[in-house]
Amino acid sequence: MESRSHPDRSKRPRVSAQPQEPRIPRRRAPIAITIGVVAVLVIAFFVFAGLYTDVLWFQQLGFLSVLTTEWIARVSLFVIGFLAMALPIWGSIQIAYRTRPVYAKLNSQLDRYQEVFEPLRRLAMYGIPVVLGVFAGVSASSRWEVTLAWLNRTPFGQTDPQFGFDVGFFVFELPFYRSVVGFASAVVLLSVLLVVATNYLYGAIRVSGREVVISKSARIQIAVTAGLYLLLQGVSIWLDQYATVTESGSLITGAAYTDVYATIPGRGILAGIAVVVAILFFVTAVMGRWRLPLIGTALLIVTSLLIGTLYPWVVQRFQVDPNAKSLEAPFIQRNIDLTRDAYGVADVEEIPFEAKTDAEPGALRSDAETTANIRLMDPLVISPAFQQLEQFRQYYQFPKQLDVDRYEVDGTTQDTVVAVRDVKLSGLGDAETWYNSHLVYTHGYGLVAAAGNQRSVDGQPVFLESGIPQAGSLGEFEPRVYFGENSPQYSIVGAPKDSEPIELDYPAGSDNEEQTQTTFSGDGGPKLDNIFTKLVYALKFQSEQIFLSDQVTDDSQILYDRDPIQRVQKVAPYLTLDSETYPSIVGDRLVWIVDGYTLSDQYPYSNKVSMSEAIADSEGLAPALAFDEINYIRNSVKATVDAYDGTVTLYAWDEEDPILQTWQKIFPSTIEPMSKMSGDLMAHVRYPSDLFKVQRAVLGRYHVTEASPFYSREDAWTTPKDPTAGANTALLQPPYYLTMQMPGQDAPAYSLYSTFIPEARGDESRNVLRGYLAVDSDAGAADGERSDGYGKLRLLTLPEDDNVPGPGQVQAKFNSDPSVSQSLNLLKQGQSDVINGNLLTVPVGGGLLYVQPVYVKSTGDTSYPLLQKVLVAFGDQIAFQDTLDQALDVLFGGDSGASAGDNEVEPGETPAPGDGEGDGGSPTSPETPSDEMQALLNQAAQALKDKQAALAEGDWVAYGAADAKLAETISKMIALTDETQGGTGGTEDSGRE
Repeated sequence: MESRSHPDRSKRPRVSAQPQEPRIPRRRAPIAITIGVVAVLVIAFFVFAGLYTDVLWFQQLGFLSVLTTEWIARVSLFVIGFLAMALPIWGSIQIAYRTRPVYAKLNSQLDRYQEVFEPLRRLAMYGIPVVLGVFAGVSASSRWEVTLAWLNRTPFGQTDPQFGFDVGFFVFELPFYRSVVGFASAVVLLSVLLVVATNYLYGAIRVSGREVVISKSARIQIAVTAGLYLLLQGVSIWLDQYATVTESGSLITGAAYTDVYATIPGRGILAGIAVVVAILFFVTAVMGRWRLPLIGTALLIVTSLLIGTLYPWVVQRFQVDPNAKSLEAPFIQRNIDLTRDAYGVADVEEIPFEAKTDAEPGALRSDAETTANIRLMDPLVISPAFQQLEQFRQYYQFPKQLDVDRYEVDGTTQDTVVAVRDVKLSGLGDAETWYNSHLVYTHGYGLVAAAGNQRSVDGQPVFLESGIPQAGSLGEFEPRVYFGENSPQYSIVGAPKDSEPIELDYPAGSDNEEQTQTTFSGDGGPKLDNIFTKLVYALKFQSEQIFLSDQVTDDSQILYDRDPIQRVQKVAPYLTLDSETYPSIVGDRLVWIVDGYTLSDQYPYSNKVSMSEAIADSEGLAPALAFDEINYIRNSVKATVDAYDGTVTLYAWDEEDPILQTWQKIFPSTIEPMSKMSGDLMAHVRYPSDLFKVQRAVLGRYHVTEASPFYSREDAWTTPKDPTAGANTALLQPPYYLTMQMPGQDAPAYSLYSTFIPEARGDESRNVLRGYLAVDSDAGAADGERSDGYGKLRLLTLPEDDNVPGPGQVQAKFNSDPSVSQSLNLLKQGQSDVINGNLLTVPVGGGLLYVQPVYVKSTGDTSYPLLQKVLVAFGDQIAFQDTLDQALDVLFGGDSGASAGDNEVEPGETPAPGDGEGDGGSPTSPETPSDEMQALLNQAAQALKDKQAALAEGDWVAYGAADAKLAETISKMIALTDETQGGTGGTEDSGRE
């Protein structure tokens, strides 16, 4: 009896405890749910705050339609992608489960699987489709640009040479079709896998020894799904044959001989076989026999190896390789023609150029206007001079790399080096409080412009526009810079009309003057006119001061996303922007000018290049772009950003570009026609440097227009390394903006140029010039009308036997010349550094003139480079003088025939001690040879060369004549030295610092 009562007693505490056990979770459940709901609401509010501020930003700027169009497209594609993945997956699982065998005989292992899975079955049957659907929706939404471009596609009006399709099919349609087929294939493949897993789990598929038993319902579902998958593969393979014209091969981009006669037909056959196998699977669904589709699948795999891989290899190895030059010729020609078209270099004018190498007196007489505009101020070197001379306060700054522009001064177009004086909050030091950083120091002030071809007596830049307040010869304009490349993350501006201004306008000019304050009066950012808006921006920038500060009123605006490139990128997400933006005075406003490109990597037969590699040079290594490999580019848009109120205006620069026309359909009314561009703006737009760099990278090989020499690479070129960047540099020499007159031009024009040398073969590279590429960058000054010459590419081609030295050779000659080295050693006295400026190449005097400014910088903390000397070279002759005008006269036999822009500089003058050089003091310019003495030195050097050459050839008559000439020249030099005191000047490699 006691043993029987024991279980009863043991049950009683368990029964009495049952009501108490759920109490703890019941108390915790509401708390956990509340915390979870609050967390979700907080996250949702943060997300909403980000989205709402985006709406306010785009709405204020007038581009809200861009944001809403993108959002609608993304949401729509997410929903489509989610449903297209989730519904088929859910349906497949449901069908497999509902048609499962009721009395299936399962082994013990499957029984255990079912026992574990059954409690989670409903969650899995709905959770798996939802999770996969979310991933599919995100993937689909990321393809919004491809989808919208397909829906609004514009024909190119040009057909590809292989299939006869419009180019627009490859650019807009084929990427979309392949994406759809790829997405559908993923859906069907996942469905097949989940159907097989479900049927196996519930006994519709059983493995008994070597026998696989499949129920009728499972057979039908698996066979139909597999048939759909193979059908999609057939479509995919069929589309792949069109992709051959945009794929990169070992020789060219596009379908070559093997592709046309083996790969394309093979893919067509494989597509047909895939469709037949798909039909066999559909037949199996009805007939119940698996043998035929399995044999067909095996045949498809074997055929793909034979036709898709082995046959093209055989054709390439045994037919093409022995006869590649002749068999590939028509396809190489396609590649050449379409590559030149896609990169906009088809109309480049090639001009044979027999460059002179003898510097004869008066040779520059016909190029007087070009020599007067040779730029001596290097934008990469003189930034410290701008900083020291024009910074004024520690809270201002200039960029390390200045920009080149041009202005009309006294009726003459003048190349200038320009920079914006931007605000620098880190210069405030301990005063960098929230109040100062976001309410007081809100903007930069003014544009500083220096003449590109002039320098003061002591080597400083000659400023055309400078000072605070702004003063100069460039006219009146709004100088305040609220939107710049280095503007603060955000500033809060604006105030009630009668309130006291708190923004610093510009500092006092002397101790007796007070700082000038101002209040922003434009429409530059979203208004903080209610508590809710202040709250969302406090969350966005994680600053409670925005919400709590009394200075943030209903009249306040918040300015952010202020970098010009960033602003244009946000309102035009379909554009790739030039890596450089530059400031210009347009009318009475200071604006940033930004170039925008439309790109593609799907232009048939066009060679693909990495854009980030093509635009990288010594001026800066461009970051890898998201859309990096391209084979089509157009400068389709010119954009401006107002430096005062941040207004963004997009102008259609290439209105015939089909890609731009497509995006104009997607975002109507966001791009203004070129006809609305003012003449003042036209006068400052230029041919963009990134486009030019890509084109020169292409023309290195594609200046050859015939298939045979192209295949042999007989005349491949490359851009020379920057000779001022160091001996072991791999950085390319950048292109330079200059006003010059190319052969074929009636007058000098603002241009962008670069040079070519032979492509290196192994470790050997000849640094001699083979080509000189220049493009007319002057768009004119008429309202809404581009000049006819703008964008005209001219390529000077030098003969193979004409060994005109390249930039590397010229720099080496400068560095090794004894007289130049002697002068440089004198310049280095007093712990000064010598900096070689940009080495310019100018087509004048029937040849190519090299010009390099030489700067001297003392070692003081506040020192900056001063232009002290100019190196010039023409052929094998060089000169080194205080001014370019002097150097040209010495180089060209005492009279060049033209005056340089710095001819008014008094030679030999030295700056006052410490003037412009801070604590370090100014370097003293050494005495230089007179023009007559330098001419005699050049004659002596030439006579010495002639004497050595005659000795090497054993020509004693020529040796005696050269020796006599040398003795005569030395006698003249001695006589001249007795009359006057003279010195020589010279250089050694200093490199760019």
